Amino acid sequence: MEPGNSDIHISDVVCATAGRDQGKWFYVIDVDETFLMLSDGRGRTLDKPKRKKRKHVRKVLRSETRVAEKIRSGDKVLNGELRRDLAFLAREMQANHLGGE
Repeated sequence: MEPGNSDIHISDVVCATAGRDQGKWFYVIDVDETFLMLSDGRGRTLDKPKRKKRKHVRKVLRSETRVAEKIRSGDKVLNGELRRDLAFLAREMQANHLGGE
């Protein structure tokens, strides 16, 4: 296991670095030693999360949103909530990066 990816936990937001979903953002729904279960609410719903190796993602941020809290606590989360939250986080990160240059 790569040392940089060992600190990924449930409800973190990650970006795929390999495969056909490269560059897409996902919420981590479940973790084990080798694999992460990822969902974005659109192509990879909560019913059918994407199973991806830890080495093929990078952590974007530790989300402290309401959706992240629901995932951590095991409450019911809707796919629409995931989509909205990821879109908001992506816009916010882009605005921060563009505004700071």
